[in-house]
Amino acid sequence: MGDYDDDTAFLGQSGPYFWTTFFLLNVVFVSTGFNGLYIVFVGAAPKHHCLIPDVNLTEEWRDAIIPFTIVDGEEVQSQCSRYKIDVVRNLSAQGYIPGREVNLTTLEQEGCLDGWNYSKEIYQSTIVTEWDLVCDNQWKVPFASSSLFVGYLIGSLVSGQLSDFGRKKVVFMSLGVQCLSVLLQSFSHSWRMFCIMYLWVGASQISLYISAFVLTEVLSKTMRVLFTTLGAFLFYCIGYMTLPWIAYGIREWRTLVAVLSTTSLINFPLWFIPESPRWLMTQGRVKEAEAIVREAASKNKVQAPPVIFKESEMAINIGYFGLSLNTSNLSGNPFVNCFLSATTEVPAYIVSTWLLKTCPRRVLLSLFLIIGGGVLLLIQFIPDLALEMTGKFGFTMAFSIVYIYTAEIYPTVLRNIGMGMCSSAARVGSITAPYVIFLTYNKVLPYVLMGSLTIASSVVNLFLPETLHKDLPETVEQMQKCQ
Repeated sequence: MGDYDDDTAFLGQSGPYFWTTFFLLNVVFVSTGFNGLYIVFVGAAPKHHCLIPDVNLTEEWRDAIIPFTIVDGEEVQSQCSRYKIDVVRNLSAQGYIPGREVNLTTLEQEGCLDGWNYSKEIYQSTIVTEWDLVCDNQWKVPFASSSLFVGYLIGSLVSGQLSDFGRKKVVFMSLGVQCLSVLLQSFSHSWRMFCIMYLWVGASQISLYISAFVLTEVLSKTMRVLFTTLGAFLFYCIGYMTLPWIAYGIREWRTLVAVLSTTSLINFPLWFIPESPRWLMTQGRVKEAEAIVREAASKNKVQAPPVIFKESEMAINIGYFGLSLNTSNLSGNPFVNCFLSATTEVPAYIVSTWLLKTCPRRVLLSLFLIIGGGVLLLIQFIPDLALEMTGKFGFTMAFSIVYIYTAEIYPTVLRNIGMGMCSSAARVGSITAPYVIFLTYNKVLPYVLMGSLTIASSVVNLFLPETLHKDLPETVEQMQKCQ
């Protein structure tokens, strides 16, 4: 088999065929920008305190029954305890005045036995308010986030095997599963069902990601680089930036998730994208591959020859998703924080696309990892939001490089499986990210962990082969020559 890039060089580097395919593939990533990060709003915990039942208490005791604690130097109402209701009721009936005639610090406390009262200032409902995922059940929120990334891990492993049935088929199967699982999640009757559906969301989403990236085999070398560094992530960013505006208008979590499930429907024009000729060639379906290339030549208005064919990711993911999921924990408006986090990605994608035209992939990836990890280690010296956005900028640039770099290293016969395995390794980082950002006993520790891991991975990355200005390898032998 000849070299595919050489055999199809007559198609040129751009043209109507390439641009149409480029746009249709990119549309996939708009819905992934919604469906991966809505947990920021769906899983948000509003201000809350113990619910006080309708008992006979004076107004003074009703206001004083919730004890105060010191959080970050500020006195706030306790979220997980109250003064024992029977004791307070007796003191109220006897006419004692809290704070004046009764020393409140001496009173016995109890948990929120009657549930919680949640503020509706920002959210009408979330999974936290519906299933009381606070206090002793607070761990269930990061667990729900991790279930998405467990799905990523499973999807990464399975999608590589499913690719044997065709890249295009896997894309559409993933779209269908994603749409259905998000919709079913909006009907969850329990936290367990929510997590199970979120796992399916993750599995289908990463499968869609990998299959769409591998399907860029149908693009020219120039368009492929543009897609994997700017196009795909820019369209993802469009969905990401739109998410907080949708969430701002829909404050009830079930309605929000149901609306987001319909965004997958915009991807049905993908049916008009052809199957990968490279993959068809590896399956011995040369005539089908040649027919697709000839159609591309016709759309690009070029003459096809009579005979066409002759015989690091783990650290990036824990840093990227850790910072993305942490936007609800920052001070200020959560919708604005999420929008700023998404907006930071746009210049990062543009800069990385420009640099990839001339700079070695290996060096750039290590450099951006050092930028992202280095600023995280300096968090105690820079305001939280400023450092958050700076770290996000570095991780986003690394994220935009790692997919094309991975695709260029593996040969056609192993590309989908290779990307799936690398993505599986990355999911280990993604799964731990929600727990890292919820290390509430030390605000600096999550950033130290993410920063140290990222800088360490930047060193390991330098031992990978360079792929700049090299054709995609078709066989394992060609891949080994790149070492």
